[in-house]
Amino acid sequence: MEFTIKAGSPEKLKNGCVVVGAFAGGDLTVAARALDNASDGAIAAVLAQGDLDEKAGSTLMLHAVRGVAAPRVLLVSLGKADALSDKVYRDAVGATAKALAGSAAGDAAFCLADIDIPGRDLPWRLAQAAQILKDSTYRCDELKSKKEESQKGIKKLVFVARHKDAAALETAVLRGEAVADGLALAKTLGNLPGNVCTPGYLATAAKKLAKDHKIKVEILERADMEKLGMGSLLSVSRGSHEPPKFIILHYKGGKAKDKPVVLVGKGVTFDSGGISLKPGEGMDEMKYDMCGAASVLGTFKAIARMELPINVIGLIPATENMPGGSATKPGDIVTSMSGQTIEVLNTDAEGRLILCDALTYAERFDPAAVVDIATLTGACIIALGNATSGLMANDDALAAELLASGQASGDKAWQLPIWDEYQEMLKSNFADIPNIGTKGAGAITAACFLARFTKAYKWAHLDIAGPAWKSGAEKGSTGRPVPLLTQFLIDRAAE
Repeated sequence: MEFTIKAGSPEKLKNGCVVVGAFAGGDLTVAARALDNASDGAIAAVLAQGDLDEKAGSTLMLHAVRGVAAPRVLLVSLGKADALSDKVYRDAVGATAKALAGSAAGDAAFCLADIDIPGRDLPWRLAQAAQILKDSTYRCDELKSKKEESQKGIKKLVFVARHKDAAALETAVLRGEAVADGLALAKTLGNLPGNVCTPGYLATAAKKLAKDHKIKVEILERADMEKLGMGSLLSVSRGSHEPPKFIILHYKGGKAKDKPVVLVGKGVTFDSGGISLKPGEGMDEMKYDMCGAASVLGTFKAIARMELPINVIGLIPATENMPGGSATKPGDIVTSMSGQTIEVLNTDAEGRLILCDALTYAERFDPAAVVDIATLTGACIIALGNATSGLMANDDALAAELLASGQASGDKAWQLPIWDEYQEMLKSNFADIPNIGTKGAGAITAACFLARFTKAYKWAHLDIAGPAWKSGAEKGSTGRPVPLLTQFLIDRAAE
């Protein structure tokens, strides 16, 4: 989808469709009012008949409205005017995308950005719209023998804005597009099956990303990890025929002496549970256990497209977790890169075993902050459902930054505690630490485990087990938390 920005009178635009908003009760946005005036009250008359549902996100397509140059007018409900919010706006944009996808219009003029949302300026509204509209065109059909071809849907969209700072608005639209591109990469990697998206495939994808953008990449092999003493990570890979990879990305957009932000993404490309084998039902969805890694790659794509002035390191420990004659067994004790020994009580709690070595490796970069992203625990889904990521941190200021980025991007997180009392649930008679805690607070004790490897820097953990993918009829990767991470880095770059 190609985006442009222009100023103009909505009633004079000759695009295939003009998109305007209306509030419950018949109140019109500025653009809708212009169309209503040009049509001698035709828009208000349609609303008075009740054909447009007042629920936010409802749509109604009108044809050949007199006095309006465009052959189609898409009315989008914004709900009650006093209840306008970020979510209402996003819902309206999403509904617009769905309606336009089934239209033969070809191109459209988008006038919803002219509404006033408390605390959100025009650049924010344009960035959100560009992201949602472009993301709506995503398809994952790489492995289908016959791709579905549709002649409908728009190819070009004009954002109509009464603007003064054209450069700021163009930057906003570019950022929205960049996030959508990052989401597309993360979704595709997540959606690919485990026999395609192996640790080696992730390494190749990282190399391609680096080649296409100003990113440096290093790939550590098993022998390199052995030399570094990454016994915890390597213990997870022992049951698999696929060799593990440790992917290191360098994005240097800031000053040479600026400390980098380090993103660490869990890259278990298929998680059978190992010897602690998972139930068969739904196990196919364990291809999504590398969505943390996918989100790091997607975020790097987005920030590279934006050319953000910030230094960022990406670390992706990638492996499969499989049963086999060489697989780690419950009760085995392994030694992490930090030197801490770990009693593996459950081989299905493997994500923390690969992350702890990556978090130790992160120390060498003297980071400004470290954020790890992982589909880590089913317990987090029990606590928070699928709508939001669980956030735990050893620094409240860093946690506040991430929470604010989640609110601004619509990719929300909720903070859970990692108080010292929870560390009491992690005790082993035979090693320094077990890889699971006693019963209860599973998401928190998993973070407490990781916290023991992050004492050298400010650190936050995002448990994305809930929002990383959808099941059922809409089954597929969501690409989250690419929007949150990208907004976090945008805000950091602006400091």
